[in-house]
Amino acid sequence: MSHPSLRGVFAPVVSPFRADASLNLPAFVAHCKQLVADGAGLAISGTNSEACSETFDERMSLVDAVIDAGIAPDRILVGTGCCAVDDAVVLTRHALERGCAGTLVLPPYFFKNVQEDGVFAYYRQLIERVDNPALRIVLYHIPAVSGVAITLPLIERLAAAYPQHIVGVKDSSGDWDNLTAMLARFPQLSIFPASEVLMLRSLERGAAGCISATNNINARDIALAYGSPEQATRLGDRITAVRKTAEQFPMVAAVKHTLSLLTGDDGWRHVRAPLVPLDADTAAQVEARMRAALPALQA
Repeated sequence: MSHPSLRGVFAPVVSPFRADASLNLPAFVAHCKQLVADGAGLAISGTNSEACSETFDERMSLVDAVIDAGIAPDRILVGTGCCAVDDAVVLTRHALERGCAGTLVLPPYFFKNVQEDGVFAYYRQLIERVDNPALRIVLYHIPAVSGVAITLPLIERLAAAYPQHIVGVKDSSGDWDNLTAMLARFPQLSIFPASEVLMLRSLERGAAGCISATNNINARDIALAYGSPEQATRLGDRITAVRKTAEQFPMVAAVKHTLSLLTGDDGWRHVRAPLVPLDADTAAQVEARMRAALPALQA
């Protein structure tokens, strides 16, 4: 049975930047408070957070800011995966010191075509160097970005060797067969698809919820759908329309542009290199399609 605090919908929180590319912590905290009010947990320093474009100090400051603002850490996951094990140890220890519910850990993602034994050794060394019984790891499978798969045999090995610490998987493959295989083989783990559309299809199979970028703009509907089959039926088409709209564009820039429309704050449109903001034509397309899909933009 998966851990109760690692269930539900989580937003991989996008990071707001000012025009000079510095972090806007007040805007981040305000956004996180709204997400929590809408029923979402927080996944800080994920892919859609542009975490790999942020310094360690910045990544830790995001965690500190939301907890110091009064958001309970037991609904916070923190992305701590790095290429170097010792770097992952630093970020993971900080998340544990702040009492966060778990860590979302990428495999080491620079070297490609590495052996499974090497990826296993990375997680083994992380667990043993952190050396904390409170450590809970959600393995992060996003092979299209990381280039390193978290395979089913690897999950099996890690879960058998470290059952106290390996508690879940985020499956960002988008592969329905892979997701259902994870759900069937690892009922003791919290399995999170990276899309609320896949969540709706897999809840009856035991999915723990979702960790989805579009929670940033549609958390209330997604949380309601997670919590109630009746709401899932009522809201399913609308949720799917928002997700499918976002997927037609560069996801981070599209979500941030939509947030700028929802909040009236143009600062949300800033991204860090190597990402680029939407050009004028694409921004107009996002706005038109999101206004048609999102009720909050239809008033």
